[in-house]
Amino acid sequence: MSRASVVGIAVAVAAAAILCAWATVATAAPAAPVARPSGIAIVVRDRVELRAAPRDAANQLATLWQGEALEVRGERLDHLQVWDYHRERGGYVRANQVHRLSTAEPDAPALLAVLRFVRDTPGAESLGIGIAAAWLQAAPAEQLRGAVGVEVVDALGGVADRLAQRASAGAGGNKSAEQRIAAHLDVAARYGVKLRSFERDQKVQVCYDGEAFHRVLASASADAAQRARAALVLTRAECIDPALGVTARAEVDTWRAATLDRVDGTAFAALPQSLRNRLAMQRASVWSAIAFRRARQGEPSARDAAQRSLDELDRVVAGDLTDDDLPVFHDAAMRVNATRWAAQPAAAPALRGVAIRLVAGEPGQTCVELVESRGTPSADATPTGAPLVRRCTFAQVWVASATSSREGNAVALAVQPGEAWRELWLFRRVGRAWTLDVLPPASVLPTAATLGYAEFAGWVPGGSQVLVARESRGDGRYRRSFEVMRLATLAPDRQAGDPASLGAFQRWQDAAWKRDSVAVR
Repeated sequence: MSRASVVGIAVAVAAAAILCAWATVATAAPAAPVARPSGIAIVVRDRVELRAAPRDAANQLATLWQGEALEVRGERLDHLQVWDYHRERGGYVRANQVHRLSTAEPDAPALLAVLRFVRDTPGAESLGIGIAAAWLQAAPAEQLRGAVGVEVVDALGGVADRLAQRASAGAGGNKSAEQRIAAHLDVAARYGVKLRSFERDQKVQVCYDGEAFHRVLASASADAAQRARAALVLTRAECIDPALGVTARAEVDTWRAATLDRVDGTAFAALPQSLRNRLAMQRASVWSAIAFRRARQGEPSARDAAQRSLDELDRVVAGDLTDDDLPVFHDAAMRVNATRWAAQPAAAPALRGVAIRLVAGEPGQTCVELVESRGTPSADATPTGAPLVRRCTFAQVWVASATSSREGNAVALAVQPGEAWRELWLFRRVGRAWTLDVLPPASVLPTAATLGYAEFAGWVPGGSQVLVARESRGDGRYRRSFEVMRLATLAPDRQAGDPASLGAFQRWQDAAWKRDSVAVR
């Protein structure tokens, strides 16, 4: 990796002008006599005043923010005389509010020590970007190509990504905090760090474009942990443009899967368990999305993709999940469980006295018909006559999930409108007529940010109750419940967050559900 290519990660044209400023004499200068340039200073605090004279009472010319680079042109009293190339203005700052440094080769170790401290300091992301850019200027070529160079690039990507996450989280209406975040984003942009923003569910999502992490993955000097961190950031689901079409999104998911698979085999085994968990959870989520999309297109490979998502989730060691990883684990489990029927054979199951028939509707639609069937309950029973109930949908209908109660008065069917949202359709016989009700995972509108499933878990003998498992995340809330539901009203008689707390679940849960569902984990 050449010096020019590495410096290009963080130091674009504007940043190069800042960091190389001390090597040239600016054409414009402050009114006061200018000493010979004596190095560079990086602002280490927020809201540092650039003043017209070395006095606190002097006129304030500008407000500086951490990470900004200034050329040092002299010292006076307890102030430094500096030149700000970004604003094309000179002035004075207090010496204890900036960190003087040099980008000469002997100073590279000191810069690296500062970067190692700053990279893990929340709120100091723009300062970390400035220190990383300075090290990239100072370091010798052999270090740029080696393990230390990858460490710095990895640190640069880490602070840039954390800054993007801070911006996405917002300041909660605090104007001072909003100003601080905006200023830090501006400082990062001057160093060539590119951030993208999307509107997602009426919120702004800010994402780092990942240039540094692409470099880490491409470097032969990167270790397994660095590659894993890079792959996790580059494949984050919330940083996919929501405006992408179906074809483009499929290509992105294929690329995400391939990127995550670049850390496998011995490299995967060498990772600490926390990183192995995160990689497995991310892979499970990606492969579940691929499985859903392939199933919608009728591709046989959907079954392999769904099984891959289940296998990856099985690799997660739940006992080694951190507090921050638990929400990610639940989200991955919901995505995998929503699409798990794609891993099952598509054969229609045997029902009592009825059958599920799928017919084509309008373009893109599937119409589900519940019809009477002759003969004993078997997969070979022949559906006949007009449909008892008919409903058309653009969702994926998992016909293999259909199951009927022992009394033949109810049928449950899994229907999946989105890659992470699966509904439970309940056909019920009321008198001589049949009705259809849809049980969603939660009482929220499904969007790109909501996920969950509602699924059949068993029939209670007597034909009056059904066991239902539901799990969802939406509107900032996570909910998981197991319900003993009354068929007549579809209201829960009893519910709990743990199926072991419900006697009906202990006695009547469906064996196939217990074996295959991710709800019990």
